[in-house]
Amino acid sequence: MAAVIAEDNLYDEDAINVAPPGDGVDMVQLPEPDGNIQGQVEEFLGPHPDYDEEEEERKYYRRKRLAVVKNVLGASCGGMIIYSVYMGLLQMQLILHYDETYREVKYGTLGLEDIDNKMLMGINFARRFLGTKWMMFLASGIYALFVSTNYWERYYTLVPSAVAIGVVIVPLWASLGNYITRMAHQYYEYVNYKDENVQEQKKLPKGAFHSYIIIFQSVFYMIFHLSFIFAEFPMVLFLNNYLNDYKHTLYKNFNKTVLKSLPRSLLLIEVESVLMGAAFLAMLIFLVLCGAAYRPTEEIDLRSIGWGNIFQLPFKHLRDYRIRLLCPFFIYSGFEVLFAVQGLILSYGVCAVGMEKLWLLVMVYGLSSSICSVLSLSLLHLPRPIILLAGAFVHFVLIIALMCWSPGPREPSWLPSLLVISALWGLGTALNKTGVSTLLGMLYEDKERLDFVYTIYHWWQAIAIFIVYLWSALPMRAKLGLLLFALLVASFCYVQMERRLAKKIPYRLPRIPRPRHKVKGYRYLEEENSDESDTDLSDAEVDEKEEEDDERRLVEEDKNADGDPQGSPQRNRVRDRRKRHDNEQVGDGEDYVQK
Repeated sequence: MAAVIAEDNLYDEDAINVAPPGDGVDMVQLPEPDGNIQGQVEEFLGPHPDYDEEEEERKYYRRKRLAVVKNVLGASCGGMIIYSVYMGLLQMQLILHYDETYREVKYGTLGLEDIDNKMLMGINFARRFLGTKWMMFLASGIYALFVSTNYWERYYTLVPSAVAIGVVIVPLWASLGNYITRMAHQYYEYVNYKDENVQEQKKLPKGAFHSYIIIFQSVFYMIFHLSFIFAEFPMVLFLNNYLNDYKHTLYKNFNKTVLKSLPRSLLLIEVESVLMGAAFLAMLIFLVLCGAAYRPTEEIDLRSIGWGNIFQLPFKHLRDYRIRLLCPFFIYSGFEVLFAVQGLILSYGVCAVGMEKLWLLVMVYGLSSSICSVLSLSLLHLPRPIILLAGAFVHFVLIIALMCWSPGPREPSWLPSLLVISALWGLGTALNKTGVSTLLGMLYEDKERLDFVYTIYHWWQAIAIFIVYLWSALPMRAKLGLLLFALLVASFCYVQMERRLAKKIPYRLPRIPRPRHKVKGYRYLEEENSDESDTDLSDAEVDEKEEEDDERRLVEEDKNADGDPQGSPQRNRVRDRRKRHDNEQVGDGEDYVQK
């Protein structure tokens, strides 16, 4: 009881101590905190006094620009390495499989020459269904698979790998062309990040990307054409030691035995292992060094239009007269690059100086193509047709010269002349390849169409390569005549295209269907938001809503129609609107100005 009373007294004393004083008695003031708490919080959470927002923004976009340059160099080096491996191994296979002693001792009646022909003729009709970066990574993996099958050369290993190579050739090249052009777009956005159109993601003025497209395509082909040089390393360092000289190889006719001794199997495995390592290096470059070409929502948006539309859209773009008139140049591009190797170097070069000088002719061709790719930078100051027509003129002169002249067999004295012809043909190839890729990037600035356009380009090029292997049994003059005819037709069609653009004749572009779902981040939102007002909708959503209303109205009119063959005026207006919307877009004509 006493403890309870004592506890009550303690509470009473506390109440007395904290009770407010009576009238006239001063209250004890507690010490106030120094300064204003609100000001201290704002000062703590606010920017550092030495923080310069404009300078940090400038540093951020400088890092973005360096990342774009890294992406371009990564894609260029990855493509160069993977094609160095592919062409080096293919050349080594063709020489080994041609030697009848090697075939009989190693593989009996396997028929490796027929497999090589199937491998070289592999083309595809497939569109890519993956992202740009992942398509490049997957294609490099298929090329690595092709290298791995050479550890065990059998029909059931070589033929499937040859088919797989044919399936990914066009998607790989379409992705590379699209990727380099998209990097030019991104670099322009990072350079002009203060531009109002860039900040609000509006359509940029025509020709804004052209200078960066020219530079990046030139850099890509300058690096890629080095693959012809690195592809000869297995020949120079390994296979050249086993080849007979030209007196034996070219005795009377091309001898069936070109090897003076067979290479050891262990040594072949070591060479193939080095090539396999290089193929894996290319895969890592695509995976690690190459960033995404599109934002995640953009690629989801493109794939959500449906696989059928994705497959059909490249062919629908052929309705555009620009791409239609460029198709002959696409075909000639496939003709000339294969004729350079199969016709010029093998037929003219090897028959004159022997197999042991094959590597030198290919290296000179590749080095010339790489160096002369820089000449496309002249498009920054010269009119657009100069590059393609200059390359066509160089090839025209060389074709006429080859039709009038041919070196004699077993004449090593013709080697300097053949090296000069190889270098000049490499000049024409460089102007052709960089000119066509740059032209497509300049004509089609819409990022949604780039992939379809580059698919058309490399698809026709692959068909042309297929045709070249079909005519391999023709005489050389017939091949040169067909090549000359293709060149003249391609040049004429290209000039016609430029004339139409100069006259501002409108061109047709197929409408790209809208996505089937709304896209927000990585999720598709299929349910409707009943609280969403029309003012919150984007232009695309407003158009979609109008289409649904028109469709609903048209259905109601069909139900209420009582045998009226003409239909009500409102119904006719709805049908007219649908017809105009479904029609293909018409280009306003490009502002073509020659500098």
